[in-house]
Amino acid sequence: MNPLRAWRFPPEFPLADGDIVSLHDPPAPPLEHPVLAEDRLRDLMAMLRTARDELLVDLPVERVVRAVDRVACRLLDPGDELRKRALEELGPHAGLSDPMAETILDRMAFDWTRERLLGLLTSEFPDPQVLDGFRPGTRGCMVRALGFPLTFHLGSGTVPGVSVTSLVRALLVKSAVLLKPGRGDVTLPVVFASGLHEEDPDLARSVAVAYWPGREGGQVESAVRKADLVVVYGGDDTVRWVRERLPPATSLRVYRHRLGVGLVGRGGLGGDAPSTAREAARAVALFDQRGCVSPHVLFVEEGGATDPGGWAGLLAGALQELEETLPSGHLTEDEGALLQQLRGLGELEEGTGRGAVYHGGPRAPWTVLFTPGGRLEPSCLNRTVRVIPVGDLAEALADMEAWRPYLQTVGVVGLGGRKEEVAEALTRLGVSRITSLKALPWPPPWWHHDGEGPLRALVRWTDVEPAGP
Repeated sequence: MNPLRAWRFPPEFPLADGDIVSLHDPPAPPLEHPVLAEDRLRDLMAMLRTARDELLVDLPVERVVRAVDRVACRLLDPGDELRKRALEELGPHAGLSDPMAETILDRMAFDWTRERLLGLLTSEFPDPQVLDGFRPGTRGCMVRALGFPLTFHLGSGTVPGVSVTSLVRALLVKSAVLLKPGRGDVTLPVVFASGLHEEDPDLARSVAVAYWPGREGGQVESAVRKADLVVVYGGDDTVRWVRERLPPATSLRVYRHRLGVGLVGRGGLGGDAPSTAREAARAVALFDQRGCVSPHVLFVEEGGATDPGGWAGLLAGALQELEETLPSGHLTEDEGALLQQLRGLGELEEGTGRGAVYHGGPRAPWTVLFTPGGRLEPSCLNRTVRVIPVGDLAEALADMEAWRPYLQTVGVVGLGGRKEEVAEALTRLGVSRITSLKALPWPPPWWHHDGEGPLRALVRWTDVEPAGP
């Protein structure tokens, strides 16, 4: 495989051979990335701002939607070279199996299609033309919404496609984009930006994608200091690092790493227990459990037709089946060591009669730990999940309290008439999304991402007040 060219700049910003560095960090395939001196980065950001002011601001939002939709449709078309390129590079560079890469590409690109984007726009702005010009507001005001001139997006690299979604959100509100994806999410931003250049070159002049390893060379710090808005996806250390370098006048939007949870009420443990287990298994398996929506722990209520221990066995069987149709990706040595340690501890507990452990052996990383008396805690990922039995779901809610700052998505099933009560309790814990186990991996484009409107978080409003009192 040829090295991935991990950037896409406007044609007006060419790179010289000395601007390009090769990176080979096994087991990941090799790639090439740009190295920009501070003055060159400043020139690039100025060019993006100019393109935004001269072109993007005056483009109807409908044109932005059409251009993004055309790229998305090409990524969904089995015969299109853009899709073929994406699939050729996505799995190896993201550490995913080919079936998983294809599944993720299909579902991500679906959310970039016209119908889904219009649903996002109308959920955030009842009149999306407020992004094109002044529209009637309340009490006689005229109102206008517009994105920041230049947004710097710092991706985490855990789930491929998330960085493209962030880029698309910015374009919808007329903000130029400089995107630095994480190592595991390089392919799709580069491929998407290339497609955008082919479909709408004027719109694409407001977009630049560049991968830089970590925070090397001062490029990330310079971008943080020079942007008008910084959007960060990452863990606490990354967020802290950005905050320490952010100028006081620069706005910040943060999407931190999160901890997904599932609640299985006794009503979901009857004849539908096998299907419930299959839905939970798929939620665990997708993205190889790297997503902010991925469940780490499943609390299972006692008193149903299937006991929690038996349901854990069903979950294990479902994960084994998925290994055949949606295989796991590559584990690093560190990930493999953590997994073996966790399995060993589980087997010790099982030997004392305090639980059970199921796993895929040396060929597959999936692991189910049935842990009576266990507590909510992050897993080591790669399809590793704890099943904790509780007498009542109120016990699970109390256990979740300690993880309040990291809660985001909770999948629920089998609650019967308690759904509203449980939803209220989860809301008070700070949970921003409550859904079914089946829908858990795929939040719609218009979800309140970490409790905020995904587009409204990216705009500034202007009010023109009526002339008189």
